Amino acid sequence: MLPTSFWLPPLLLVGSNIVMNIAWYAHLKAPHRALWIAVLSSWALALFEYMLAVPANRIGAERYSLAQLKTMQEAITLVTFIGVAYVLFGVRPNWSQAAGFVLIVAGAALVFRSPLG
Repeated sequence: MLPTSFWLPPLLLVGSNIVMNIAWYAHLKAPHRALWIAVLSSWALALFEYMLAVPANRIGAERYSLAQLKTMQEAITLVTFIGVAYVLFGVRPNWSQAAGFVLIVAGAALVFRSPLG
């Protein structure tokens, strides 16, 4: 069985990133609302995002390097962004965006490999 420090950080980061992507983009569904309402509601959601991200990083630091944690965060952000963009706005990435995301994920894979040379 894999240790908690292996599987819990990515799981918490997925939840964190879903919440943060909603905080970043859901207000675009209501452009008629005042900007201050969008900011305050996004900050309220960000509180819950931090309640997931901080433990993810604290627990993850037992197993992963800082570079690996940050890379994991960014890769998960892209994946959850695609899901949130589709669910909230019906937007799917076009071929060039998908290719760019694949290149970013390939870069992330390099961070998780043993040091080169």
